[in-house]
Amino acid sequence: MDERRKSIGSRILKWTVRGLLFLVVLFAVLSGAGAVWNAMAIRHYEKLAGVPGQMVQVDGKAMHIYCTGQGSPTVVLEDGLGNDWTIWAKNQPVLSKVTRVCAYDRAGFGYSEPRPGVRDSNAISHELHGLLQAAGINGPIILMGHSIAGIHMRNYTAAYPEQVVGIVFIDGSTPQQDKYMPAKLETLQKEVVTILYPLARVATAIGLLRALGQCSDVPKGMESYALWLKADACHPSQITASIREMNAVAVSGDETVHAGPFGSLPILIFSQDPNVHSPLLNAETSRQMSEIWNGMQENLKKLSTNSRRIIAKGSTHYVQVDRSELVNREVTNFIEQVRTGSVSPQNGTTTTQ
Repeated sequence: MDERRKSIGSRILKWTVRGLLFLVVLFAVLSGAGAVWNAMAIRHYEKLAGVPGQMVQVDGKAMHIYCTGQGSPTVVLEDGLGNDWTIWAKNQPVLSKVTRVCAYDRAGFGYSEPRPGVRDSNAISHELHGLLQAAGINGPIILMGHSIAGIHMRNYTAAYPEQVVGIVFIDGSTPQQDKYMPAKLETLQKEVVTILYPLARVATAIGLLRALGQCSDVPKGMESYALWLKADACHPSQITASIREMNAVAVSGDETVHAGPFGSLPILIFSQDPNVHSPLLNAETSRQMSEIWNGMQENLKKLSTNSRRIIAKGSTHYVQVDRSELVNREVTNFIEQVRTGSVSPQNGTTTTQ
């Protein structure tokens, strides 16, 4: 009886091992096929869409910039973390009717080549300045940026004050903001960098996200950018770039904590609705975060004696997408304010629209 049990147990173990090996081989084959499929899909859409604008060499690496419209000052669009130039699909075409508008990709995003070294604000500002010079954009500029771009724009303005004639913050980050956030959020951010982003990179590389339909979404109102959005979607390298830039947030914060104030430089601040809470956080943590974030957004007005803030009713963090009509209208007015050197009649105010 014992020998029979041993024989049965041995056969079960053997088939279990074989089954596991089969699953490993199957996963490897499917992953390889998915990776090839994802790469081919990217090349397919890139060929169909083409590269808008121009590729410029900056310190030995190619950088992408896309300018539309005519006039001065030039509005330079700075993306949030994890985004590329296509995030401005609802804004650039409209603002280009008023002046020249240039979107670009930071290193590792969109069409711009990755770079070695720390991806901090000092490096990013240096590269943007080199890009603008190489692209022949030497006149006055308005910096308009989303999220983490709030830190990079402050760095750039401090480094090249003679070039910047205005700043537009789109729910912009502030230096060392993580020090003031709830502990729960700090834990979540660490999990994003150490767990979620690496998993997303793998899922993207093996084509899983593409199989789930996550690489072909075209948000309403961005249909004219459809091919470009599909060409830029599901690049594993962009997730790597996001991780590297997020890992440098603390360094960037230290570099920019003393950047400003900037005298009477015109500044326009758009903020998300504090009543729109994150689904990733529980109610209490979300409430705490909204309160702290709202206070930091209000403090951005201290960067200039010529500043005002607009809370975008019903908007999430992506105000330029959720409330594009508000952003386009108010930025158009802001451009005229900068051109004429006037002070907004709403200077110093905070309004909800």
